[in-house]
Amino acid sequence: MANTITLKRRIGSVKNIRQITKAMELVSASKMRRAQEHAADGRIYREYAHSLLTRLSGITEVEEHPLYVKRAIKTRMYIVMTSNSGLAGAYNSNILRMLTRLIIADEKAGIKSQIIAIGKKGAQFTRNIKSVDLIAAYTEVGDHPDANDIRPILNTAAELYRDKTVDDVQLLYTQFKSNLVQEATQLSLLPARFDATDESESEPLSNSTFEPSVEAVLDGITERLLEVQVYQAMLESVASEHSMRMLAMKNATDNASDLIEDLTLEFNTARQAAITQELAEITGGAEAIQQ
Repeated sequence: MANTITLKRRIGSVKNIRQITKAMELVSASKMRRAQEHAADGRIYREYAHSLLTRLSGITEVEEHPLYVKRAIKTRMYIVMTSNSGLAGAYNSNILRMLTRLIIADEKAGIKSQIIAIGKKGAQFTRNIKSVDLIAAYTEVGDHPDANDIRPILNTAAELYRDKTVDDVQLLYTQFKSNLVQEATQLSLLPARFDATDESESEPLSNSTFEPSVEAVLDGITERLLEVQVYQAMLESVASEHSMRMLAMKNATDNASDLIEDLTLEFNTARQAAITQELAEITGGAEAIQQ
């Protein structure tokens, strides 16, 4: 009898867990659709920013800009994007595993590592690594980041790069490719660079007039380009997080349903065995009385 009581309690507990995971699955699915739309819209803006910078590069030496200067790497900074909460499958572990490999490679090459962590999981992980410096941790970035969330991160990285405190800045985030495919991605942020295209040749700007100057325009577009790279990485990360959490909660819900079926079968078997035993005891007692 005690066995059936225990099984009944376990079935009730698993049913409660299944309700929670199902609710989390639905919430993540709703958030994922909105985040996916924002990520898709941001890609278009990023493409136009790259296009404009490529066209500007045809009439000025962008390599002379302080954010474009390449130098020997002695200190490398990583901007790591993770989540504030767990239960998202391999979302955080994929990024942190990539970060670990890069830090080990830097140590072998004699390169110091500094980290700006976005999300509580990345900050908690980085604090346990003695060989790196945690420059800043941003744990209040929500599902809808704006300029106020991006500028402190970008200003810190750009200032350290201009001061030659760091020689390279890498952005680690999860790229959203589809509902089933999300990939941990490494993007070089500084020194700034642009994608080589044919647009500068098709639409030259050599006869254009810039106010107040070409250099001022380049300063502005470079800052906007870096901002949109960080912003797009945040959007991709948010979409990936909700997608992976939705899938993880769906798997948890399915596993809970399977477990309930197994426990129910075990409960029915145990109950039937108890009933059979009671009948055998009653029959045996009746026969003993008759004798």
